[in-house]
Amino acid sequence: MQTQLSFANLSRIETELLAVLAADAQTSKAPGAKPEPVLLTADTAVKAAVAAVLASGEYKAGANETLLLHAPAGLAAKRLLIVGLGKQAKAAANGVRNAAGTAVRFAKPRGIRELVFALPLPELLLPGACVRAAVEGAFVGDYDPDTYRSDRKDQSVQSFTVVAACTSDKAAVEAAFAEGVIIGESQTFTRSLVNEPGNKLTPTILGQRAAEMADEVGLQCEVSSTGKIKELKMGAFWSVAQGSEEPPALIVLRYEPAGVAIDPNAPVLGLVGKGITFDSGGISLKPGNDMEKMKYDMAGGATMIGVMRAIALLKPKVRVICVVCATENMPDGKAQKPGDLQTAMSGKTIEIINTDAEGRLVLADGLTYAKQLGATHLIDAATLTGACVVALGMINAGAFSNDDATYAKFDGALATSGEKFWRLPLGDEYAEMIKSDIGDIKNTGGRWGGASTAAEFLKVFAEDTPWIHLDIAGVAWVEDSRPYIAKGPSGIAVRSILEWVRSY
Repeated sequence: MQTQLSFANLSRIETELLAVLAADAQTSKAPGAKPEPVLLTADTAVKAAVAAVLASGEYKAGANETLLLHAPAGLAAKRLLIVGLGKQAKAAANGVRNAAGTAVRFAKPRGIRELVFALPLPELLLPGACVRAAVEGAFVGDYDPDTYRSDRKDQSVQSFTVVAACTSDKAAVEAAFAEGVIIGESQTFTRSLVNEPGNKLTPTILGQRAAEMADEVGLQCEVSSTGKIKELKMGAFWSVAQGSEEPPALIVLRYEPAGVAIDPNAPVLGLVGKGITFDSGGISLKPGNDMEKMKYDMAGGATMIGVMRAIALLKPKVRVICVVCATENMPDGKAQKPGDLQTAMSGKTIEIINTDAEGRLVLADGLTYAKQLGATHLIDAATLTGACVVALGMINAGAFSNDDATYAKFDGALATSGEKFWRLPLGDEYAEMIKSDIGDIKNTGGRWGGASTAAEFLKVFAEDTPWIHLDIAGVAWVEDSRPYIAKGPSGIAVRSILEWVRSY
């Protein structure tokens, strides 16, 4: 998708489709006055073209509600699409992000390949935040997961232009637009990885895709396999990998800021991702229903790879190390068994209670290795527990941390990313639930509090290093299409982790 930024007069733009935002606003202070839809543009010709239909009351400007007008009077555009933001008092950049995705998804099945999207009035929402959000939303909306359909017809929007209202700081808007393109493309890259079937994206191929990306954007990349894993004594990682015919991949990406002096005592950020390219559950075999979705169990690793792409292009002044432990979890004759004892890279011993609690095993060694490589602050992402989905549904992702200051930076990033995370508890009581009689810890604490006991397991390996754990199991896959995003991989956490990195 080609993207452009324009400051042109809306009514004079020739395009297949012009999209303008509307909101449900309280325009009168009179007693009993009801809210009514208002167009969020100063262009008088656009306002005149929709005045009658807005006055009719047929359109309410609800969030992502659309209204299409053909051959709108007084405009050069062939079609005018009104997209709702919902209540004006609650309007935010994330609403603009979703509205842009809605406009793109509206255009795609109708064969409209050119779209112009008008930002709201600058006095309502900051133009910089809105232009970035709009571009990100357009990329989100343009992605469809039907990659391997033999009759696939590419319905992508070929041209997406954002029109900003008059602003005193065009340079800032242009910079925000450029950021939006990088972030939108990086989230799409993550989604394309998550969407791949397990036979098309083995651990080896995931390593190849990461290396190709690194070469394109200028990251350092090292991909190794069984020999390196055994050399590093990554017993937890290998315990999962040993049950698959496919060799595992240890993927390490490094970003070093160029041309700037970095304090040797400055933070080094460690990004660790779970890369289970297919999860059968191992000997503790999963039920057959929906097992095909377990190709998405590498979404945490794909997220970190996408974040590293964006980091390389946006060039923040902080060092970043990314570790992705990629393998399949399979039940062959060499697979680990419930009751086995494994020794992690850190030296901690782990009693295997359930082989389907494998994500925390690969992350354990990933966290230890990131620290060995120099990381002073850690963040991991994983489709880790069904318990987190039970707790939060498919709305919020779970977040845990052993350090309030580190988490505060992540929490502050959410206003920009527009993503929903909810902090869940850690504590000694949860730690007690994973103590082993035969070793140091068990890889599951039972049914109750499963998201927190899994996080406590990881905390053992983070130790005193400031650390955040993101359990994205419930939101990494969109079960039903929404107006602004297709069913399939979401790319969750790319934007939030990126903003957390940039906060340093």
